[in-house]
Amino acid sequence: MARRTAAFGLILGLALAACGSAPDRASVPPLDPVLSSREARQLFGDADGPSAQAPAVIGGYSKGCLAGGVQLAESGPTWQAMRLSRNRNWAHPETIAFLQDLSRKAAQQPGWQGLYIGDLSQPRGGPMLTGHRSHQSGLDADIWMRPADRLNLTRTERETLSSISLRRANGAFTNDSWSRAHHEILKAAASDPRVARIFVFPGAKVRMCNDEAGDRSYLRKMRPWWGHHYHFHVRLNCPRGQRDCAPQTAPPPGDGCAEAQEWVDRILNPPPPDPDAPPPKPRRELTMADLPRQCAAVLQSP
Repeated sequence: MARRTAAFGLILGLALAACGSAPDRASVPPLDPVLSSREARQLFGDADGPSAQAPAVIGGYSKGCLAGGVQLAESGPTWQAMRLSRNRNWAHPETIAFLQDLSRKAAQQPGWQGLYIGDLSQPRGGPMLTGHRSHQSGLDADIWMRPADRLNLTRTERETLSSISLRRANGAFTNDSWSRAHHEILKAAASDPRVARIFVFPGAKVRMCNDEAGDRSYLRKMRPWWGHHYHFHVRLNCPRGQRDCAPQTAPPPGDGCAEAQEWVDRILNPPPPDPDAPPPKPRRELTMADLPRQCAAVLQSP
């Protein structure tokens, strides 16, 4: 099922069992020294199918992998997966169930038939060749801001159609494409107990803080972050019983509205650059040694 490159030959030599169950850390031997130095993104990016293991989240959102990944169907009654050529519509079953549930709620909004769903994870999770630093463990999902007004898009249209941006003034405010439907869909997502955090541009968080007249407790999960104006990023909690899943730190107490306003203030009145600030260090790509040892078993599995 999975395509193999020469790099995968390194993995085949490991004495790791993949007997249909998720790998247990205690039973996984140390990594082969050669494999440990390999860039993880090359190995995980080469697998085009899931591992033959029980579904399991291994490690963290930005340093982990996914055993027994489940594919989100390309189309459903209230959703369509976008950019199918990327093969990133894989996730833990709990993520798939959440997206289906949220898409049904989105379909109740005026002008929305459901959701256009962007990147989830690769078939076996892990670091990606391009794009995200997170999305490694099957618990992250990008959901387009564009209203899903058609659910009969062809594969070609799903490659060429773009989402819409909702930001104005570099993300300090929402623009005229923002609607109450966006508010309600984001609120429904953040109110779901399976969700740990939602990342969205600062102006959207402030807009929701100003417009919310009811229960505000869900706003705590809405976290301002750069970008995230063409899509919002949902991050789920570790599913129950997933002992090898590294959980997301809980957001600070309160609704976070004052913090979001500070982000907006800095966008409108940015502080002067620090002439003495050191240049940023180039980002080092993760190697297999950086990931949990069970991730080698995920790659080795048929």
